[in-house]
Amino acid sequence: MRAVDLTLSSRMPKLDERPLDKRIGLIILATDHTTEVDFHRMVASEQIGVYATRIPYANPVTPENLRAMQPSLTSAAALILPDEPLDIVMYSCTSASVVIGDAQVKAAVHAAKPSASVVTPTAAAASGLKAFGAKRISVLTPYTIETSEPMANYFVSFGFDIARFTCLGLDDDREMARISPDEIVAFAKQATAPDSDALFISCTAVRAAGVAAEIEAVIGKPVVTSNLATAWACLRLCGNETARPDLGQLMTLAYLDR
Repeated sequence: MRAVDLTLSSRMPKLDERPLDKRIGLIILATDHTTEVDFHRMVASEQIGVYATRIPYANPVTPENLRAMQPSLTSAAALILPDEPLDIVMYSCTSASVVIGDAQVKAAVHAAKPSASVVTPTAAAASGLKAFGAKRISVLTPYTIETSEPMANYFVSFGFDIARFTCLGLDDDREMARISPDEIVAFAKQATAPDSDALFISCTAVRAAGVAAEIEAVIGKPVVTSNLATAWACLRLCGNETARPDLGQLMTLAYLDR
C-alpha cells in the first residue's frame, strides 16, 4: 500500500464552553418506550440537549418493585455526562416518585449531580395543577388499585380534592405504553368528573402527552400528564418561556415551583 502523509495541525481548535447551552439528564426505566420520544419532540432543541440513561426495572408495577429502583438513582445520574454538571435531572417514573418520595429522589440525584435542579413527574404535575388554580381534580392512571392508592394519597397531601380517580388495572409498563392514543382520549373523557377543575393522567409510559390538547378539546378542562408536566417544568427551568398551545394549555403557563 502507498504511504499516506499525515499532517498535524499547527494549532488546536478553539472550544466552546458547552456544545449546547442547557443540559437535561433523563433517568428512565429500562422498559420505557415513551419518555425519550416525548422529550425529543417537546424539549430538545439547538439550545437544549437531552441526555438519557436507563436503570434496571422489573415488572410487574407494584410498590415494592418501584421502590427497588431507589439504590440505582445516584449511579444512574453519575453516568449522564460523567464529571460534567447538568442543569436538570428528571427521574421519569411517576408511581416510583410517589413511593420513594420526591425528597429522597432529589437527595439521591444530588449525591452525583449536586448543582442540578431535580424534577419528578409527581412534583411537576402538582405544580402544573396549581398553575391552573385547580383544587378539585380527576385522575386517570393505568395502574392497579394497589399502585394507585399511594398516588391518591400524594395529591390529597398537597391539598387537592379528588373528584374521581380511575385505574385501568394494568401492571406491566410495556402494556401501558401500548394503549392507543384514541383509547387514551376515550378513557380520559370517562375519567373526568363534571365538577373537577382539571384532569391528571399519570404514568410516563402512557402516550398521553401527545393527545393532551385533543383531550382538552373533548372535556373542556385543562389536562396535565406526567410527560407534559416534566417537559413543561424542564423547559421553564431552562429559561424557555415559549408558549406551545398545540401541546396543551400547560405549555402556555409560567412554571410555579410547588
